[in-house]
Amino acid sequence: MGEKTLGKRAQILFKALVERYIREGQPVGSKTLAEDVNLPLSAATIRNVLADLEDQGYLHSPHTSAGRIPTARGYRLFVDALLTKHVPSEKELDAVRERLDPNSNIQYLLTAASSLVSNITSLTGIVTIPKQRRLVLTHLEFMPLSGNRILVILVVNGQEVQNRIIYTQRVYSVSELQEASNYLNTHFAGKELSRLKKGLKDKMQEEKREMNQLLQAAIETQDQHDDFVLSGHSHLLDFADMSNIARLRELFDAFTQKHDILHLLDQCLKSEGVQIYIGEESGYAPLDECSVISAPYAIDNEVVGVLAVIGPTRMAYQRVIPVVDITAKLLSAALTQTK
Repeated sequence: MGEKTLGKRAQILFKALVERYIREGQPVGSKTLAEDVNLPLSAATIRNVLADLEDQGYLHSPHTSAGRIPTARGYRLFVDALLTKHVPSEKELDAVRERLDPNSNIQYLLTAASSLVSNITSLTGIVTIPKQRRLVLTHLEFMPLSGNRILVILVVNGQEVQNRIIYTQRVYSVSELQEASNYLNTHFAGKELSRLKKGLKDKMQEEKREMNQLLQAAIETQDQHDDFVLSGHSHLLDFADMSNIARLRELFDAFTQKHDILHLLDQCLKSEGVQIYIGEESGYAPLDECSVISAPYAIDNEVVGVLAVIGPTRMAYQRVIPVVDITAKLLSAALTQTK
């Protein structure tokens, strides 16, 4: 069903009801609605229109109130047919451009973009890590920590620095680690990590086996890197309709488990422009009371990841959608220049 199912009067009333509910989070009654719209309608007429909207599945009446709230289907109608987008101000756009400095490394830009959309929207920001990025080893260093732990400092693609901690079977001295760093930089700098990982065992030399094992451990940390950057998940605690502790626990567990959220965001990689999942549309139970708004980002016009926000279905769609769209485009521009 779409906009054609509603007459002009019903559209005006429904739009006003959704906007007030998004602002205040309280069920909206016919008397309140009459004060919001400039229409010569009696309270009885408004009640009849709202009853029709409820029958069509766009509104719901909570037990405790005579007022009504939008359903997931109602939000879908609002987003698809009645939304008036609020574009970010120039001041906000300048702040985004300043944070997304092309002179920064990729990891910083992804983290900054996640934090920005979270701060601007007061929702949870999420940015997936580029999956098919070509990682070329520039430099590698090992530094001893306590016990059998070693800090691996990995520089890839000329400037991107990644730090990882690995655990070894024995304790290495500073001189051993320096020797290993020198050897591995000499033999493997300038080569792609993915190719190194596949062919490493075949290239091992007996006298250098331990050094190759160190490199193997360092490369395998690439498989342990975060699949996405998450910011502001605590914002979800601020919404009254997300106060169900069990539901919140499910959602936070989903952030930790990652698999299903990543699967959902992967679908967005295949689509152009902003994608919106409202409530059960995601097909993922922990998100049944949430909406996900996402947009792909690209490097050199090749889509490599997704920027998104996650929040309750009662979110300010008119403001959030443009923020996600514009931030994804500015992130794309910054990443393309970063190279």
